[in-house]
Amino acid sequence: MTAQSLLRKSTGLNLSRATAERAVQQRMAATGVSDRAAYLRDITPEEMTALTELVVVPESWLFRDPQAFVLATEFAQERLASGARLVRALCIPCASGEEPYSLAMAFCDAGIPLPAFAIDAVDLSPACIERAETGIYGRNAFRSQDLEFRDRYFEALGEDCYRVNDIVRRRVRFRQGNLLSGDIAPARHYDIIFCRNLLIYFDKPTTAQAIGRLSFMLADDGILLAGYAEVPSITQQGFAALPYRQAFALRKELSPQPPAVAPAVPQPARRPAARRPATAAASVRAAASPAVPAASPRVRPPVAVQPPPAAPATDGLLASARTLADQGRMKDADAACRAVIAQAPDTAEAYFILGLLNEAASEPEQAQAQLKRCLYLQPDHYEALCHLALLAERQGDHGMAATLKARAARVYQRQTRHLPIN
Repeated sequence: MTAQSLLRKSTGLNLSRATAERAVQQRMAATGVSDRAAYLRDITPEEMTALTELVVVPESWLFRDPQAFVLATEFAQERLASGARLVRALCIPCASGEEPYSLAMAFCDAGIPLPAFAIDAVDLSPACIERAETGIYGRNAFRSQDLEFRDRYFEALGEDCYRVNDIVRRRVRFRQGNLLSGDIAPARHYDIIFCRNLLIYFDKPTTAQAIGRLSFMLADDGILLAGYAEVPSITQQGFAALPYRQAFALRKELSPQPPAVAPAVPQPARRPAARRPATAAASVRAAASPAVPAASPRVRPPVAVQPPPAAPATDGLLASARTLADQGRMKDADAACRAVIAQAPDTAEAYFILGLLNEAASEPEQAQAQLKRCLYLQPDHYEALCHLALLAERQGDHGMAATLKARAARVYQRQTRHLPIN
C-alpha cells in the first residue's frame, strides 16, 4: 500500500502523493527507519497517529466568520424558548478549540443558562485535542477587530498569551475521533453542528460519506454550519441552504423550517455581556438577513453557475478529469484538463480543476494562477472564489480573503434568490 492510500484509508484526506511522501520521510527520519517498505508494512497505530499529525491542517482562530455564531446563538435561543431543556452542539473538526470555545462564549454573551447547552468538540488529531483542553492561545488566535470578549473570558498569562477561563472551558467536552468512523454520536443527537472547511480535503465519495454521517447525527430540524466552499457539495446530499448572510447554514431538505430568526437588533449598552451573541456582532447584526418565512417555498440550494456549454468532445474529457482527480491520479487528471484547454481554451471548469490539482499538490501559487484564469472566464464561479479565499487565508492575506468571501457571498445570494444583492 502506498503512503498516499494508507493515509487516505486512515483519515479520508485526499492528499497528493508529494504531501504523503514528505510526511513519511519526516517520520522515517524521526524514528531512524531507513527501509521505506518496512516502515509502511509495519506501521503501528501510534506511528499512524504521528504520521497523521504531519498532514492535518489545524488552521482556525476565535470567532472566525462570526455570522455563523450569531445564527447559532439565535437558533439556540429559539430552541429553548419553544420548550427544549438542552441545546446540544458539535464542532467537528475542532482544531485547537477556537470554534467550540467561541460558541460557548457566544451562548454566554446571549445569556443562555450554562445548564441549557452542551458543546462537544471532536478532532482527528490527539495533539489538537491536547492543546484545546489547555485553552491557551497566542496572538494568532485573536484576529477579530473587536476583542472585548478577550477581556471577559480570558486571563493574561504573559505577553500575547491568554488562557480561557474555567467557566467556558467546562462547557466544552473534547475528545479525539474520526467523523468517518461512525461512532461520534447516536442518531439525531445534535441541534447544531459546525463542520467547516473539512470536506474540501476529501474526494467526492468520501465527501458524500462524511455528509451522510453529519446528517445522521443532526436533528431533523437542526442546522448545519459549513464552510463557504462546501455548500455546493452539501446541497447535493439532501440538504437545502438557508439564506442567512455569510453564515452558510443548511438544513435537511425534508425537515420542517427551523424557527424564524428575526434580524438582530443591537442590545442596550447597560449589560456589556448581552450586547451581542458573538464577537463583533454589532457589525454582523447589521448584515444579518431575515429568515425565510415558514410559509415561503423551499429554499433552493445554491447551484454553481454553469459556464457556457463545452464542445461535446471536451465534455467527456472534463468528466474524465474529475474522475481521475477523485481517484488521486493527479498527473492523468492534469493531462485531461490540458487536453480540454487545447481544444477549447475558454473552458473555465478545466482551469478550476487544474487549480484544485495544484492546491492538492501544495503548489499555492500555481493554484491561484489557475483559479484566477477560471474567474477571468467565469467571474461568478462560486467554488473558484471560495478556494481562492482559502488560499489567501493560508497565506495570511486576510484582506484579500475577506474580499473574495464577500464576492462569493454575493454569488451565493443570487443563486438562492432570497436575499437582496448589495
